[in-house]
Amino acid sequence: MSGWSKKIIANLVDPEEIRIAIIDEKGKLYEFFVERMLEHQRTGEIYKARVDSVLPGMNSAFLNLGDGRNGFLYLDDVKGIEVKPGMEMLVQVVKNARKGKGARVSPRVSLAGRYMVLIPGGHETGVSKRIEDDDERARLRAIAKDIRPQNFGIIIRTVAEGCDAEGLREDVEGLLSQWETIQRNAKQNGAPCLIHRDIGSLERVLRDELTDEIDEIVIDSEEEKESVEAIVKKFFPDKEIDVNLFKGKMPLFEVYGLENQIAELQDRKVWLTSGAYLVIDQTEALTVIDVNTGKFVGSKNLNDTVLKTNLEAAVEIARQLRLRALGGIVVVDFIDMENETDNQALVHQLQELFKNDRCKARVYGVTGLGLVEITRKRARTDIRAALTRGCPFCGGLGTVTKEESVAVQIKRFIRKITLSSKSEALLVECYTTVAEYISDTFLSAWEEEFERKIFIRGCPDLSWGKYRLECQGSLSQVEHRINVLQKREGWAIVHRSPSA
Repeated sequence: MSGWSKKIIANLVDPEEIRIAIIDEKGKLYEFFVERMLEHQRTGEIYKARVDSVLPGMNSAFLNLGDGRNGFLYLDDVKGIEVKPGMEMLVQVVKNARKGKGARVSPRVSLAGRYMVLIPGGHETGVSKRIEDDDERARLRAIAKDIRPQNFGIIIRTVAEGCDAEGLREDVEGLLSQWETIQRNAKQNGAPCLIHRDIGSLERVLRDELTDEIDEIVIDSEEEKESVEAIVKKFFPDKEIDVNLFKGKMPLFEVYGLENQIAELQDRKVWLTSGAYLVIDQTEALTVIDVNTGKFVGSKNLNDTVLKTNLEAAVEIARQLRLRALGGIVVVDFIDMENETDNQALVHQLQELFKNDRCKARVYGVTGLGLVEITRKRARTDIRAALTRGCPFCGGLGTVTKEESVAVQIKRFIRKITLSSKSEALLVECYTTVAEYISDTFLSAWEEEFERKIFIRGCPDLSWGKYRLECQGSLSQVEHRINVLQKREGWAIVHRSPSA
């Protein structure tokens, strides 16, 4: 992407959910961030916490962060202090809460500025490994040693490349002032409570993503325009970046064609330009990606087709991991290549693609089964977890029982009722689609078998596999009940056999 222009598109008009997209010059989504008003325990937040319990067998402790929310602390992160229930600690969220797990916290606090990270109690002086020029690394390290306050560590960030000593010194002073405020608030407040909230998504994206490649920022909130301009001037004083207010009648993300691209981030199948495709499956332990040639037939020979497909897939895999914020272990089943040179070319391509990834990633060679293993640091909640929830129908299985299976369960239920009751008719409620299936397929036969009038009512408020007996009795009693329900709830659809 180096040398290409990008735009930052910020959808800020709805405070309930802030969305920020970075797009390339072709309008293709390059990075996506979402932040909700009601989200808690974001990475970077600092709490004055109270230890609730210590679990020696797990070498960990649970800390109360306030509002009944717990943080998870590895005891290895605490040096020289015996952690006991009831004690108070200043901790920082280092991993967001996800699924059933609470936020992971650490007593080692780090404060991120534009050009550096300041670590209270640290002693190191580091320079980002993504700055590859040895002379520049040496220059920055020398400045960092000179300006590093006593009892603080400093790590110079990638964006500091080319920055002068004065800019770095200003960053240090700002972070020192921030740390003094945090310490003062910690002394004045009792545990558990939030002491410091990290900057919001917008400022964080502008701080971290403003580079020479960004030529325009488009926002849809007039109230935020001045603050965005101030942030740009603060972080990038020497570059002219247009901050434009969008006033169109269509929503901002629709104008730039982003809504469909964001929706695609939740799809399992991802099509490539050539006609090949990826299948992405997230599990609890790891993410599995399968590469398929699909409609791509190539132009030369099979080996050439397979290599081209795999190299194209590698580019899209790096993009999808970044966009979906996927971390942890990733296993990719590329199309098998017997040529070792081709395998090496593929691994080299992946390593190059992840070089500029803000989240540290490591690519391991092709295994005996032809799989490529990747580990990527988790930086934030992945898109699926941020935008979706478990299916209330399938309970997280990803599947639901077939209509005929539910129908048979309902038939057994009806048999149980008829064996214990002499009612002339009965009304059973189930999900609408299942009710339609029973009506079209089984209802007449069931009435003949059980010698009862059976009415099936479709209820959209019932989950897929659930059903219940609404009423039973004489035919006139059940029909009266149906009339009452239809008057009260006009949408109620009651299925009856042609003879009813």
